[in-house]
Amino acid sequence: AAAGILCYVGAYVFITYDDYDHFFEDVYTLIPAVIIIAVGTLLFIIGLIGCCATIRESRCGLATFVIILLLVFITEVVVVVLGYIYRAKVEDEVDDSIQKVYNGYNGTNPDAASRAIDYVQRQLRCCGIHNYSDWEKTVWFKQTKNNSVPLSCCKAALSNCTGSLTRPMDLYSEGCEALVVKKLQEIMMYVIWAALAFAAIQLLGMLCACIVLCRRSRDPAYELLITGGTYA
Repeated sequence: AAAGILCYVGAYVFITYDDYDHFFEDVYTLIPAVIIIAVGTLLFIIGLIGCCATIRESRCGLATFVIILLLVFITEVVVVVLGYIYRAKVEDEVDDSIQKVYNGYNGTNPDAASRAIDYVQRQLRCCGIHNYSDWEKTVWFKQTKNNSVPLSCCKAALSNCTGSLTRPMDLYSEGCEALVVKKLQEIMMYVIWAALAFAAIQLLGMLCACIVLCRRSRDPAYELLITGGTYA
């Protein structure tokens, strides 16, 4: 179950970041998600080994289980550290790239970056970098010469909005940069909290395995003998 949840968290981060990947250039931001998916996959296999070793009370199997869990625990601590590092870098990444993304907007023949801008503005209910007036500085605005912003800036409740700057009350007033940063940092926090939660589970697993090992080592050596249908 823990392995499945970890893999789900990592996949969620990948899918969500895909919608915002035009706003940051550092691909290493996804490293915590990659690690957590790998840990989740490994954890499933480790869980099976641990269950078998516990049922059979195999000292060798349990010792191996504890060592592997310790390695997984260390990996999850690394994920937490990397998560905090990249969470702090998100704001600088977005700040460096968002202006370039908006300048490359092409509403008449939208490419991937343009679709990403429209998606973000609709999803986060924002317009422009800091506010809708930022569109006046873009190449697309100067080329269209109709004094309007993309329709994705229109408030969802309005059906007759044309994006015209003469009706600013029809447009989202908040800029997208701060909201994109907040969203990406929230996603990274999912990874951090998931890694912390399952690191605690690893500690519990190691503790339980150590208890079984200690109990097993205190038991006198015995051997099951079958003689004439009787157990001795």
